Amino acid sequence: MLKQDEQHIREHVKQKTVTLPDGTTLPCIGQGTWHMGEKQADRKQEVHALQFGIDLGMTVLDTAEMYGDGEAERVAGEAIKGRRDEVFLVSKVYPHHAGREHLQAACENSLKRLETDTIDLYLLHWRGSVPLAETIEEMEKLKAAGKIKRWGVSNFDTADMNELISKKDGHYCMTNQVLYHLGSRGIEYDLLPWQKQQNMPVMAYCPLAQGGALRQQLLTNPTINEIADCYEASPLQVALAWTVVSNHVISIPKASNQRHVKENARAASISLTKEECLQLDQAFPPPTRKMPLDIV
Repeated sequence: MLKQDEQHIREHVKQKTVTLPDGTTLPCIGQGTWHMGEKQADRKQEVHALQFGIDLGMTVLDTAEMYGDGEAERVAGEAIKGRRDEVFLVSKVYPHHAGREHLQAACENSLKRLETDTIDLYLLHWRGSVPLAETIEEMEKLKAAGKIKRWGVSNFDTADMNELISKKDGHYCMTNQVLYHLGSRGIEYDLLPWQKQQNMPVMAYCPLAQGGALRQQLLTNPTINEIADCYEASPLQVALAWTVVSNHVISIPKASNQRHVKENARAASISLTKEECLQLDQAFPPPTRKMPLDIV
């Protein structure tokens, strides 16, 4: 049973949404699982954290066969037991598994670890040597078989996306998951506008720059701290709220304990003003030229 303040947080999370190209509406803030399942001693806490996040309305769960060599998928599978219908489940396949020989088996293995019969969104984790046309064909076969409901990609830059949608059935791509946070805004130069044109949301991984580890200024910058004080929030909550201000980004922060989960969810209640966004632009300038795609 959620406490009153938690119910209030849940309402805010559910109100901020993003729409996929097929019309599916999802909350702007979901949950990541990178590094989960790596330590047996932490597993119970990780499962409870994900379950609490689902309670708070963060029902998009993102995982991958790579994370913990499949153990993160097992953590996610345990977290959604008995409540699969509440969750929008995302997993990712290695590039070397993305062809005719391995994709079907890789998907089956993920389904077993997740203890479910279908994945809501299945992503190619990054581009490898398998031709895009072959990966698309195999993804469409998985869709036809009901093993996945949708597919997309991850770590694709604008040229890759243009090539992807030029292929047969390439327009069925639902999203592109890339690194994006206030201290790493390179995608705003061309990739983010391109995806807006296609009505294809971005999924942002590391939207908190790994708790500020990738960009310490997210914690120390005076501007972000002043704005945070106005909302009685932390700088990282402001940084997370900033990622979803456009309603075109699904942010998937990872939190391994309930306190951090609640902090992430509360970011949905922060509605930054245009003036505050301009102040953040001055502190963390948007790109003025094409930047290489940032990857962790």
